[in-house]
Amino acid sequence: MARLLIVHHTPSPATAELLDAVVRGASDPDVTGVEIVRRPALVSTATDLLSADAVVLGTPANIGYMSGALKHWFDTIYYVCADEKRGLPYGLWVHGNLDVRGAVDSVTTIAEGLGWQQVAEPVDVLGTPDKAARDRCYELGAVVAATIAPG
Repeated sequence: MARLLIVHHTPSPATAELLDAVVRGASDPDVTGVEIVRRPALVSTATDLLSADAVVLGTPANIGYMSGALKHWFDTIYYVCADEKRGLPYGLWVHGNLDVRGAVDSVTTIAEGLGWQQVAEPVDVLGTPDKAARDRCYELGAVVAATIAPG
């Protein structure tokens, strides 16, 4: 069975709402054969990533950057996983109140440095998540899971 790792920092109700939508999308009944593993960024390890076939990342935008928790996760997995996970399919969602561009850019720059393959456009959400934002996160989860689904 393929394994999708969802690494997130969800300190607010808004980011938790988006995480829930991603998980529901990854668990869509039309996508089978994929185990969903959710890990907070401060708990997830290189072992989690090494056993994953794809990853979805979620973070708030904090002062124009990804959360410190997600940056810490990248710091802990980078050299351990860099060679082994080249080509890893990934997706990203970012929530912010004013601007998310710096956070999106910082995550995609690191993912590109790791040689990961972006399989869906990043979902950026400003302000209170509405139905359209939740739907985009659902689709993100579904697309990344479908990318690794067997058959």
